[in-house]
Amino acid sequence: MAGPLTTDRVHRTGRRVKTIWILATIAVACVKQTQPPPSDQLPPGTRAAVLQHHNDAARSGVYVDSALTRTAVRGLRQDSSFNAPLQGSVYAQPLYWDGGDGGQDLLIVATQRNEVIAFDPLTGSRRWARTPASAASRSELPCGNIDPLGITGTPIIDPTRRLLFVDAMTAGAHHRVFAISLLDGSISGTPVDLDSSVSGFSSVVQNQRGALALQAGILYVPYSGHNGDCGDYAGWVVGIDTTGARPAAAYRTGKGGGIWAMSGVATMDGSLFVATGNTIGLTSWNGGEAILKLAPGPSFSGAAADYYAPATWKDLDATDTDIGTAGALPFDVGASHFVATLGKDGRLHLAGRDNLGGVGGGLIAPQVANGVVITAPSAIATPSGTILAFPARGTGCSGANGLVALRITPGSPPSAATAWCASVTGNGSTMATTTGSGAESVIWVVGARGDNQLHAVNAETGEVLYTSASLGTVERFNAPIAAKGRIYVAGTSAAYAFTVR
Repeated sequence: MAGPLTTDRVHRTGRRVKTIWILATIAVACVKQTQPPPSDQLPPGTRAAVLQHHNDAARSGVYVDSALTRTAVRGLRQDSSFNAPLQGSVYAQPLYWDGGDGGQDLLIVATQRNEVIAFDPLTGSRRWARTPASAASRSELPCGNIDPLGITGTPIIDPTRRLLFVDAMTAGAHHRVFAISLLDGSISGTPVDLDSSVSGFSSVVQNQRGALALQAGILYVPYSGHNGDCGDYAGWVVGIDTTGARPAAAYRTGKGGGIWAMSGVATMDGSLFVATGNTIGLTSWNGGEAILKLAPGPSFSGAAADYYAPATWKDLDATDTDIGTAGALPFDVGASHFVATLGKDGRLHLAGRDNLGGVGGGLIAPQVANGVVITAPSAIATPSGTILAFPARGTGCSGANGLVALRITPGSPPSAATAWCASVTGNGSTMATTTGSGAESVIWVVGARGDNQLHAVNAETGEVLYTSASLGTVERFNAPIAAKGRIYVAGTSAAYAFTVR
């Protein structure tokens, strides 16, 4: 095991921040299957891995799977032989580790009890489970609506080192970041305690809802406040150098300005993108109600090209109307480089990614929903155009409602027209599948805390392809994943598998 690595790093305010991280050397090993594979296992050599939230660094939510044609999806069935019971609410999206030929694939689920479980993705049997520390109880926090509070944001896998990085709220109300070996669930090195490592950071008022990101050896962890907006919280992005070779940094907004969305930190073109909520008691803009473009580290230039905020940000602040509740979603339509968010105002805020424009500098902000939008949307380029899909009560829906698809078209200005609507009840997050290059594209969503059904819809037309029976309760904002011809959903009492084979 390597010795402790201690690096001094500079906070954006000039204060010194000390980060301690100890990394273990992980030997490359293969875990043999202990049971014969079920008959619906794909042929050897088929590869699939879901290493992070929404399957890619940009948070597009797109999965390429040749088995998931629209015809096959119509015949989807729940795998009754898959048995993966859970204890504790699950807000984090599941992940999938591809063990390679002769290795063991893993379906990874993290709970609010701080339990991380690696399931056999074909049978549901447990390969290993680890609780790195006890979760915090609601009584230890000044406000909130999750009890106990443990792992909320989606972890991320480093495939090179075969490590899972996870932020856990632990007993005593301390955020700690752990590295967990995919080999056996053991803790690698010493966890980072945010209170002792980041100057000015107070775990008790900060919640960690957004997905973690990993770029060039730096782990990026976003933070918001708790439900109820208690205490002197802020929107933070903390960078942790997982190699110890370079200093890392932290960025924070003014008071409030939380990074609430489950998609957390998106990365594209070497930059980081986050969307923030309302700041509290500010007379000049300081990071809230915005899409922010951060440099690696992270650091924020403050230049108008690197942020977008509506001209009405003060009014939005005053009414707690966050624009960032759907996260920052960077995507391209042809040669046009966009970044979008949706929020409590029901608007699609679309900005040019190369120049966000500062206050009032966005491209368009049409009203697309009647009411709040709190989700992680998906964006997929299809043969009939680029579709951005999310659960909401759409303004352009004349009949079916609850799942909305917008067709984004470049121009001066660009347009966002309602392409279709489908009937879904609940507050899940979407994903999209394609057999390749947008062909056979399907939008998927679970009616979380609503109908609790898995829905599959033709991404181009809105035709309903599949609707499952009601599952057990699925927590709000969670998204399904796709891997090797199967769909996985994590509920509060079990994980569920669906197969086309």
